[in-house]
Amino acid sequence: MRERPVDFAPEALEDLIRLYDWIADVASPETAIRYIDRLEAYCRGMGHASERGHKRDDIRPGLRIAGFERRVTIAFTVTETRVTILRLFYGGRNWEGLIEE
Repeated sequence: MRERPVDFAPEALEDLIRLYDWIADVASPETAIRYIDRLEAYCRGMGHASERGHKRDDIRPGLRIAGFERRVTIAFTVTETRVTILRLFYGGRNWEGLIEE
């Protein structure tokens, strides 16, 4: 199995910041940072097993979707050389509509 570097698109980085802010507000900054650290580590681990998730070429060519702790939907693409995390959707957001845009 080949290892690929993992990059976060600017939109995915914004999603991480918004998620941190929300969790810090409803729980605590400590809880938020622990959750974001776990989520980011999971995403970075996709460099080892890049072919995980479900293919969703019906929404966007090359799109894959994976879940994290039953609360986050991770939208990403895989090429020969890298994995790109496109977006991170928390809870029941309409991610399909947002990805199509």
